[in-house]
Amino acid sequence: MQQLKSEILTLTLKPGMILSETALSERFQISRTPLRDVLKQLALESYIDIYPKKGNLVSFIDLDSVEQMIYLRSTLEKEIIKDLAVEMPSRGTLELKQILKEQKEAVQQENAHEAFLAWDDAFHKTLFTLAGREFLWNLIQQYNVHYLRYRRLHLLKKEKLEDIRREHQLILDCITNHHGERIDELVRHHLHEDIHAGYLQENFAEYIKK
Repeated sequence: MQQLKSEILTLTLKPGMILSETALSERFQISRTPLRDVLKQLALESYIDIYPKKGNLVSFIDLDSVEQMIYLRSTLEKEIIKDLAVEMPSRGTLELKQILKEQKEAVQQENAHEAFLAWDDAFHKTLFTLAGREFLWNLIQQYNVHYLRYRRLHLLKKEKLEDIRREHQLILDCITNHHGERIDELVRHHLHEDIHAGYLQENFAEYIKK
């Protein structure tokens, strides 16, 4: 199941792709009954949709789910960053600076978006962890299938990577300089900007839930 999840999240298996039970059974050397249990669980977690006549399809990206995830993360991260701007654990600044260094190097790589995505997650997870909110980060990851694919597609734009890295630097500056009053607008722009852009509809409309 983890292999299928990974292939869906990385868009190796693209939204709308049919998942043949016969092919999956042969590939993973698993009989139909346990395979169907796996597929039912994947459907419960929104990785796939099961249709009586069409079969099993990789789920289309649900922009309503994406928007709600952005709202949740924005609400949480504003408060988390404000808390860190008041009191940052001693190790925190060094950890975040190192992640920013890794992000800068990732931008220069050939397949930059994949390495950058990992460091983007690392930056935000570290904010949650430093604020003692790692449980909330882990909870968010359980409902991340639409949001993660949405992010991965946006990161195909090379210029987007540098924009994100620059905004991460601004967030760290707000924390270290105790500028809590700037955080609301900065986080809102950082997390909300892309949902209002036409990039996905213009370039990947076939992946979007109608």
